[in-house]
Amino acid sequence: METAIALLDSSGEGALTFKALSERLETGAGAIYWHIDNKNDLLIAACDAVVARPLGALPEKAVPEAAIRALALDMFDAIDAHPWVGATLARAAGQLPTVRILERIGQQIRALGVPDHAQWAAVSALLSYILGVSGQNAANAQLARVRNLDRSDFLGEMSSAWSRLDPVEYPFTQSVAAQLPDHDDRADFLAGIDFILSGIIASRSC
Repeated sequence: METAIALLDSSGEGALTFKALSERLETGAGAIYWHIDNKNDLLIAACDAVVARPLGALPEKAVPEAAIRALALDMFDAIDAHPWVGATLARAAGQLPTVRILERIGQQIRALGVPDHAQWAAVSALLSYILGVSGQNAANAQLARVRNLDRSDFLGEMSSAWSRLDPVEYPFTQSVAAQLPDHDDRADFLAGIDFILSGIIASRSC
């Protein structure tokens, strides 16, 4: 798994083949097939190995809100460091890497005292936000790399494009254009988590 992860990190999903992996491991492809049936299973297993690391590091007795925030940030950082993980999780609905995240969030939502009938909606909202925003952030970073732009150049281009929009048709987008170059993706992500948690906590008595 570590070799597969290194290959994915360095060259992307397209480079992950049994041939490439066997060459790095200096073994025959048959030895890999003994453990993994196909590339999709290999990709999901590598994704699961990445996901399991931050989930295993969370303090067991943390206050639920703090545990959810820590989990969310750890997943954001993991997907930022391994951009292919976001796309893999999107295709692995119902499989172990996604279920690991679902279970950990669900345990904390229960610990918050959310009523049974509202637990799934709360967990689903958090899971969708964490995976969606983290995946989009990683995709944006990947796009910038493909275009040979660093983050400031990438956001500078976007800011310039937004500032030229019609202020009548796009009043909000144009008004925030100047904020793009200096905004903190991680801080914005965590602010969204806090918004969702505030709503979940406020609705517990409903």
